[in-house]
Amino acid sequence: MTGMAVPEPTGRLWRLVESPFFTALVLTVILANAVVLGLQTYEDFERDHGDTLALLNAIFLGFFVVEVTLRIAAYGRRPQDFFRSGWNVFDFVVIGMAFVPGIRESSTLLRIARLMRVVRVVRVLPDLRLLVEGVVRSLPPLGSMVLLTTLIIFVYGMFGWLLFGDELPQDWGNIGTAMLSLFVILTLEDFPRYMYRAMEVHQWAWIYFVTYVGIAVFIVVNVLIAIVLNSMEEARELERRRRLAAGRESGAVAPAPVLERIAILRAALEELEEELAQIPVK
Repeated sequence: MTGMAVPEPTGRLWRLVESPFFTALVLTVILANAVVLGLQTYEDFERDHGDTLALLNAIFLGFFVVEVTLRIAAYGRRPQDFFRSGWNVFDFVVIGMAFVPGIRESSTLLRIARLMRVVRVVRVLPDLRLLVEGVVRSLPPLGSMVLLTTLIIFVYGMFGWLLFGDELPQDWGNIGTAMLSLFVILTLEDFPRYMYRAMEVHQWAWIYFVTYVGIAVFIVVNVLIAIVLNSMEEARELERRRRLAAGRESGAVAPAPVLERIAILRAALEELEEELAQIPVK
C-alpha cells in the first residue's frame, strides 16, 4: 500500500504518535485484541466470560478510534494529508467498519471487522509493512512465473497420463488428476510415494520425477524467491526515497549517516545513467 510523499508535521502531537512508546502501545493493544478474539472461539470460555470479552472489544475499539483521531489531528491544518497514505486509509476503513449499520447488526461481519483490526499489526511494524509491499510489487512478475509453472505441470501431466494413466488412474487417470498430483509433488508432499508407485509400473519412472522436481521445484521456486526478494529491496528503496522526499517538502531533513548518503548518491547516479541512456546519440 504505497502512497504519495506526504510532508510530515513536526509538532508535539506528531512526535507523540510517531514515538516508539506510542507504537509499542498500539502493538500491545492489537495483540491483546487478537488474544480476546481467540478466546471467543472457545464456547465454554465465551459462555462464562462473554460479557467481559465484549467489554474488552469495546475498549479496544475506543482505543483505536482515539489513536486514529490523534494521528489525523497530528497533521494540524492539513488533516486531509492523512488520507494520502494507503496504510492510513486502510487503518481508517478497518476501524470505521465497526460503525457501519449493516456490519454492526451481523455478528459474522462484526467479527470479521474485529479480525481486520488485528491485521493492522502490518501497519505498525515497518519491516512487516515493507515485506507486504514487496510481495505486492512482486505480483506482476510472479504472474509470468505462474504461467510458466502451469505450462511445465501441463506438459509433465500429459507425459504422466501417457506413462501411468492406465495402471494408476487414481493419480494419473486424466490430465486434471495428473496436474493435481504434480501440484502436490511441487510442494514435495508425498513425493516418494508417487515415485515408488510409478516405478512399480515403469522401472525408469524415477527419471520422470527427478527431472520434474529439478525443473519445477528447485528452479521455479528459487526464481520465485529471487523475484520476491528483489521486489522487497525495491520496496525498501522506494520507502527510503519517499521519506526523503517527505522530509524535503517539510524542510525537516535530518543529517544522514555516511552509509545512507552513499546510498543516496548511488541511487542518484543510477537515475542519471538511466536518463543519459535515453538521450539519442547524434
